Formats: sequence, C-alpha cells, structure tokens
Amino acid sequence: MNALRNLVDKVKPHFEKGGKLEKFHSVFDGFETFLFVPNTTSKNGTHIHDAVDSKRTMIVVVLGLVPALLFGMYNVGYQHFLAIGQSVGFWEMFFFGALAVLPLVVVSYVVGLGIEFIVAQIKGHEIQEGFLVSGFLIPLIVPVDTPLWMVAVATAFAVIFAKEVFGGTGMNIFNVALVTRAFLFFAYPTFMSGDVVWVRTASTFGLGAGSVVDGYSGATALGQVATATTQNVDLVNTVGNPIGFMDGFLGLIPGSVGETSALAILIGAVILLITGVASWKTMFSVFAGGALMAWVFNVAGPDTAAAHFPWYNHLVFGGFAFGAVFMATDPVTSSRTETGKWIYGFLIGAMAIIIRVLNPGYPEGMMLAILLMNIFAPLIDYYVVDANIKRRLKRAVTK
Repeated sequence: MNALRNLVDKVKPHFEKGGKLEKFHSVFDGFETFLFVPNTTSKNGTHIHDAVDSKRTMIVVVLGLVPALLFGMYNVGYQHFLAIGQSVGFWEMFFFGALAVLPLVVVSYVVGLGIEFIVAQIKGHEIQEGFLVSGFLIPLIVPVDTPLWMVAVATAFAVIFAKEVFGGTGMNIFNVALVTRAFLFFAYPTFMSGDVVWVRTASTFGLGAGSVVDGYSGATALGQVATATTQNVDLVNTVGNPIGFMDGFLGLIPGSVGETSALAILIGAVILLITGVASWKTMFSVFAGGALMAWVFNVAGPDTAAAHFPWYNHLVFGGFAFGAVFMATDPVTSSRTETGKWIYGFLIGAMAIIIRVLNPGYPEGMMLAILLMNIFAPLIDYYVVDANIKRRLKRAVTK
C-alpha cells in the first residue's frame, strides 16, 4: 500500500495546477480519492470530519449487492441449462452466467462513468461517486438478454437527464438506476417483458447451446399470475415443474439478473443495516406496506389471480425485495426525516401491490411505485418538519 501511495504522490504534481496534465485533474482526483481517503480538511464553515466519505459508503452498498450478483450469475446459467435440457456442474452454470452478465456490468460502468468523467472535466469539478452504485444496480434489474446497445442508450439517458441536469450526485430527485429501467421498459417493451426475455437460451462464448426442450416457458411467477384466467394459479418453473414460496426465497426462477433470490438480497440487507448505510425504518415499512396491502386484496379483492396471490409470495417474487432493500433506501431520493421514512416506505410497498393487482398489463409494480414516491419524498419531509414545528410552537411559552 505504501508503494502505491508513493507512486500516486510521484505523479500527482503533473495533474495539479501548472502541471502538463492539469486538464485531467478531475480524473486523477477521482482515482486518488477512490484509492485513499483524502487527507485535506475544510478551512472554514461547520463540518463533521470522518474517515468514511461518500465513496466508502458507496463501496459498502456495492459489497451488499455482490451476493445478488453472484447468485444472479449462477441462476442465469441454471435457467439456461434447465431450458435446453442439459445437466452440467455448478461451475459450468456459474461461468456461463458470469460470461453473460459481465458485459452488462462493463457497458453500464463504461457509459455511466464515461459521461460523469466528461461532465467533471467540463465543469472543472471533482468526479462524483454516485454512479459506483447505480452502475452496479443497472445490470441487476434488467433481463440477461437485454442488448448491450440498449443498456448503453438507457444508461446515458438516465445519467444525463435524471442526474446531471439536476446538478449531479446528491441533487437528483429520481433513482438513476430505476430511470434506466423505466427508459428500457417504455422504449423497448418487448425486450423487458413477456415470456422469452428472462432466460438466456443461446450459447455464451461457446458455453451452453442446444435446442429448447418441449414445454419451455420463461415466464416469471408474476407474469403467470397476471395472465391467469382463473382465481387460483399453479406456478411453474422453466420446464413446467411446480414452484412455491421457497423457490422464490432461494431464487432459482426466471427473472431479472439480481432480483430473483430473496436470500441473497437478505444477506445484502444485513450488510447495509450492520454498517448503518441503509435505514431499517424505510426497509421494514416497505415490506409492511406491501404485506398489508396484499393481505387486504387477499381478503376483499377482485376475483383475479393477482388479487388472491398469497401476500407472502408478493414479498419474494419479482423485484419487491430488491427494491425494498437497495432502491427505496437510496438516501438521495428517499425521505430524510425519521417519521418520513416510515410513511415513504409504507406507501412504496402498498403502491407496488396496488399496481400489481389492478394493472394486469404490468405485473411488476416496484419500479413505478418507487419512482412515484421519489416525487413525493420532499413533500412528505416538508409536512413532517412542519408538524414538528407546530407542536413545538404549542409548547412554547409566550410572554
């Protein structure tokens, strides 16, 4: 580590004012502060000094996402070989999935960070670190077969129009990764929904291949519920075998890359909560709101399969758990008051279930629910603060 520090210090003068590479100071500063905690302090104003800066916070979130990524890679391979009817070992499944998923990660980071580097250079500002998490989230919330050029276009749109136009990291009102997903959904709906986009059936760099077996269907559990013609529906996996709650919890089902395993997501949630990065109030209230609204529909909902889908299944199938843990808890776009976090999270969970049940054309409601509540988060905080002020004024003693 000392050798790396000495190397950075040796080349640093070239990037400072007067150096031959001063135009790339923002790029160098971004790499330096990524590797080492800055040793400079503020000269005026009121600040709290801490070794944990925003880059370190973002890295913790990335670490929390790693279990979902690793399981997603395995599940991509598992679903592929299940669909084509081949029996292979664990590592062949994992490597097949890794080779399919990693290009999505690379494209997301290259495009997103590239735009942020360019904007930082133009403005002469430090490189903002928010995309460290967004770039990791984007590959996890899309189908594995999403064309790379679509991911690039959607990522560029989200970074420019959902982040940079608002002022960059900490200023955006919408979750950048979800804006990417929304852009893909509305611009290229056939690549984001249906029965064939969730399972990769083609070979990947020579791995896999084969003919799809008879009876194959890549429909997600929520997709099967949305298209059911009876009140009760028997969920099945890729080759028609029945699946239930535990399959959704473990995640060996079709779906977006990182959203299928509630167990992997739970591990990430523990990491975020132990480190204090995410709010347990927001996280818990999302699940509470979703469970309560789903139960209400179970008891008094319309005679549809979506309304009578067991409330506990709603929590493990689709992107509900992933959204509750990694999207709703985004500190920039969510409510910041403690009371507001309860309200914000509860409304997200309830709204997601309402969309799932009452909109048969859109079986997954988490994305729209979070984006909608992103809009209302500042309003929720405003009324929470206003209510606190009024209570204190009532207690004030006037003379």
